[in-house]
Amino acid sequence: MMSAMRQAPADAMVARGNASTLPHGTGSSYSVPGWDQLLHATTGVMSVETDSGTWVVPPHRALWIPDGQAYLATMHGRVAVRALYLRVELAALPPELCVVNVPPLLRELVLQVVLRAAPLDRTVPRDRHLLDVVLDQLQEVPQAPLRLPQPRDPRACVLAGLLADAPDAGLDELVRRAGASRRTLERLFTSETGMPLARWRRQLRLVRALQLLGAGHSVTEVSHRVGDATPSAFTAMFRHELGQTPAQYFR
Repeated sequence: MMSAMRQAPADAMVARGNASTLPHGTGSSYSVPGWDQLLHATTGVMSVETDSGTWVVPPHRALWIPDGQAYLATMHGRVAVRALYLRVELAALPPELCVVNVPPLLRELVLQVVLRAAPLDRTVPRDRHLLDVVLDQLQEVPQAPLRLPQPRDPRACVLAGLLADAPDAGLDELVRRAGASRRTLERLFTSETGMPLARWRRQLRLVRALQLLGAGHSVTEVSHRVGDATPSAFTAMFRHELGQTPAQYFR
């Protein structure tokens, strides 16, 4: 990633930033030991994979990545990435990976730090005050449920992979290919992901739809590729899950 940082003494630095614009399909796993990361895409959509699941990060949300968390971010469309790094000692958010909403004020604060003010030096009053406002805003942001947890059982993992490859395929045929009964797989998905299988599949379709829409595909094409019969049915599903139509959501 292209750096937007100036040099400052390491023991005084409490926040720093990276900025870059990445093309569709690019992967990134940039991290700095000792720093938590708020990964924000001001344009485009990212999906982030870890051992425990997949998160989708559209423009009005950000991913909180605690220090030491391995991840791979993939860009869908041309993505402007703004990464805010905060010293772990600040404990700005809980030490677990999550997606959070980014209201307008927090967005402008992230851009101010990353593009113009970073690094923030705690010995400088202006920097310290700016950091306090950022931390106050982070304490108020709600988490967003754009996560697709992954099961651990090998049979459930096989089914999850089959569904990811063909989200519109018939479930009975995929269950047979997974090598377990539907009842067993239903139990495994509920116990290991916290979601019934039908709910997990809807979440998979939503995640895939966000990735495709972020890459510039039309609602008609996306509805076909995620298994909805018509664009209107897809739009209704999207509105039910996220409270807005695709056009409203990406506006």
